[in-house]
Amino acid sequence: MWKGRFSQPTSELVQRYGESVSFDWRLYAHDVRGSIAQSKALLAAGIIDATEQAAIERGLLEIKAEIADGKFEWKPALEDVHMNIEAELTKRIGSAGAKLHTARSRNDQVALDVRLYCRDEVDEIIGLIKTLQRALIEAAERGEGAIMPGYTHLQRGQPVLFAHHLLAYVEMLGRDTARLTDARTRVNVMPLGSGALAGSTIILDRALVAKELDFPAITQNSMDAVSDRDFVAELLFAIALCGVHLSRLSEDVILWATAEFGFVTLSDAHTTGSSLMPQKKNPDVAELTRGKSGRLVGNLMALLTLLKGLPMTYNRDMQEDKEPLFDSIDTIKSALAVFAEMVSGMEVRAERTKAAASDPMLLATDLADYLVKHGVPFRQAHEIIGKLVAFSLSEGRGFADLQLTEYQQFWSGFDSSLYQVLKLDTALAARQSVGAPSPANVAAQLHRWREILSA
Repeated sequence: MWKGRFSQPTSELVQRYGESVSFDWRLYAHDVRGSIAQSKALLAAGIIDATEQAAIERGLLEIKAEIADGKFEWKPALEDVHMNIEAELTKRIGSAGAKLHTARSRNDQVALDVRLYCRDEVDEIIGLIKTLQRALIEAAERGEGAIMPGYTHLQRGQPVLFAHHLLAYVEMLGRDTARLTDARTRVNVMPLGSGALAGSTIILDRALVAKELDFPAITQNSMDAVSDRDFVAELLFAIALCGVHLSRLSEDVILWATAEFGFVTLSDAHTTGSSLMPQKKNPDVAELTRGKSGRLVGNLMALLTLLKGLPMTYNRDMQEDKEPLFDSIDTIKSALAVFAEMVSGMEVRAERTKAAASDPMLLATDLADYLVKHGVPFRQAHEIIGKLVAFSLSEGRGFADLQLTEYQQFWSGFDSSLYQVLKLDTALAARQSVGAPSPANVAAQLHRWREILSA
């Protein structure tokens, strides 16, 4: 493609080192779509006639179909997806194909293709997130009424509903959707027409191209347009954070599935065994997801490191943006899909969660609140209940087993009403503030998310 300037062919080693078609071939559908829009702009500008435009469009669609069917031969010597398709088009239709690249550079062409690709993939990822959210809601509903300890520092803290815990992840995934939706607005800007860096003296109707490709906005600086990969970095950040959320959920599932916790059972279809120990049932889906989140974070760091030292405008380093992007998109899509399937087969063991939640120490804060409601300053109430906890542990008896007179040793105002505080159902029902895990609140949140996800 640059034979006019060079007297020697590119060495085979350089060709192998520099080719990207081995991975950027997956942009083919977007490249074809962008090239068809380009041909329509060339027709409108009088650079090609209607017959040539029709030949270009027909040829591109034929090539696209062959690629989809696995019949197209990719040639590494042509470097990338763009030149492979253009060269084959020109071979098939002649000079009309050679006119297609008028007023276009591979710099703005690849920027366009990557934006089209990212836009489509964001939509798919959002759909997969919503599928996982629905699976979590269904799991919460299957475990309706199951009470479990809530943890801080991985130590038992206060009682919550199992559904409330799962809804926490539904909220986190909702933020992931919001971030991806917001990032999509910056993906959805049309760069074609920026040329290599300074546009072209051959003026094409960029608004026409944007309309053809469903872009609501057009880039306003040609140098920025060809060098901008902020939208890729932003997308990789949103994906990495979603991966972190899946990793945290994975850790919970891994703990819950242990014999020590025994809060959930996972289906045989979503677990594996041991090559040595016949009794083992391993939560490999969760473990793999926890591990793959590291790749997502690494891909983000790779891209940011790639970009940080680049001068304006396009530099060949930027070819390295695609493999982290493709890998992150493939990884998060697989993780979301398999996790949703695993959660759909997960069952809560309500008897085990309730046994753990029956730890009387979980209601220590409720007893402190009881004192506050009786006029005791919170810091003083905290100290009183702390001493009561120490006494209960030294006696080997839970709060419900202590006599009223023993309570009164720590605060004289205790009366028999304190024993109502020590009932799990009462404790949960009392947590009525917005966002708290009372059964009524949890039911309302399940209904709210059902409506959001059905919209």
